[in-house]
Amino acid sequence: MTEVTIPAGTLRGTASNGIVTFLGVPYTAPPVGSRRFMPPQPAPPWHGVRNATSPGANAPQMVRTMPGLDLHPLIGNGWVEGDDYLTLNVWAPANAQGCPVMVFIHGGAFVLGSKDASVSDGTAFARDGIVCVAINYRMGIDGFLPIPGVPTNLGLRDQIAALTWVRETIAAFGGDPGNVTVFGESAGAMTLSGLVTSPLSQGLFRRVIIQSGHGAMTREVRVARKLVTKLASMLGVAPTRDGYASVTPKSTFDGIEQVSKPTTRIDLRDPTGREPLFGLSRFAPVHGDDVLPLAPLEALKQGAGAQVDVLIGSNAEEMNLYLVPTGVRAKVGRLLAWLALRKSQPRAWSLLKAYGMGQRDVPSGLAFNKAMNDLVFRWPARRFAEEHRGRTHMYEFEWRSPRFDGELGAAHGMELPFVFDTLATTSTPEGLTGPDAPQDLATRIHAIWVRYATDGTLPWPEFTRETRNVFQLAADRPLHEPPMPAAPFMP
Repeated sequence: MTEVTIPAGTLRGTASNGIVTFLGVPYTAPPVGSRRFMPPQPAPPWHGVRNATSPGANAPQMVRTMPGLDLHPLIGNGWVEGDDYLTLNVWAPANAQGCPVMVFIHGGAFVLGSKDASVSDGTAFARDGIVCVAINYRMGIDGFLPIPGVPTNLGLRDQIAALTWVRETIAAFGGDPGNVTVFGESAGAMTLSGLVTSPLSQGLFRRVIIQSGHGAMTREVRVARKLVTKLASMLGVAPTRDGYASVTPKSTFDGIEQVSKPTTRIDLRDPTGREPLFGLSRFAPVHGDDVLPLAPLEALKQGAGAQVDVLIGSNAEEMNLYLVPTGVRAKVGRLLAWLALRKSQPRAWSLLKAYGMGQRDVPSGLAFNKAMNDLVFRWPARRFAEEHRGRTHMYEFEWRSPRFDGELGAAHGMELPFVFDTLATTSTPEGLTGPDAPQDLATRIHAIWVRYATDGTLPWPEFTRETRNVFQLAADRPLHEPPMPAAPFMP
């Protein structure tokens, strides 16, 4: 056992093999009762010694399954009930002093996920001299639904509160509050992209690593209010603060599941006719408030976030995660692909043709898959890199998993066990990587992340609109990447 004293009180953690671990540390007060729809409030102090040896609760959620694929290492084991879930984990070298700090924001489509997912265990980072932090935040209705009378973007406000806690407290764990790198994946990377531009997060971090995310997945408040009304009707409550406060998180799960189905009629397209989340989630951050005054891409154009170093990247076959295990790619034809895409994208047929749709030697499902890889993840990440005025680097993760007869490939989330050096968590028969993923690649990628967080060093040139340098992580080489076929169709 080991102890550390912070402003709120003394914590008892565990010590093993030169690493100290503190789990379930509160960074704000529990968001329940009168605080449910309030901005994060200071965590109350405690007397005596508080045990920080078990993860504790996480945000309310209902975990979905994927045929033939164990996603628990990526998103956690589901909802662990409890009021005090705005907490974080800390892994640090024993006797650390002035170490670089990395803070991880988990993904999960803004409705799933946990700081305690086994793939994102921070032990390997602590082993290599980093003080690593992973955070929970409010999700779904409580975190990303702009209910009238409720502060917007509560999930983002929680993340800002956690980063403020890191700045004020991490020195007690041996971390350097002046050398903080924030990294996030999927929804966590989407929110992080917004934080880069937010006036409320300025000065809280020096660098960011945006994994399979970008700044395009936000909505105008006016558009997102349609979801407020639709979901309230499904739940049988008024679309107000009092209406939503009258239902418990658990009683909303069925409504969230129903409103998230692609067959549910709700138009969340923006004024240009685009649905920025492509139906992957109904919930998302909103712009037009004090957290995100502008859409992140527009804010970047005006110079927001220029003082932050950015490493941003994507996986080569992101949408395989959604289209291969479900069998959608094998079944979708031209008509269905067009009908699905036109809900989110103007000129859907022309765009699909740019990816080979209609050509005799190109299966319709494959053309749809490739188009969606670029539309949803890869091209918007490049656009974020193009508009960022500060130091910017870009990577692509292209190692292909052999799962599903080799068709899963470099799918969404695949880089996580390599980044955290936690391949054992996904090396089961139904795991994301399968049993024979290359440890040498995990060692090398993890080391790249550690070095970047330490001093900003990367072994390849910066990305600019002209040079378009993208580093292939598996091939260990930079390349000049031309614009994608999706480019003429996207903002």
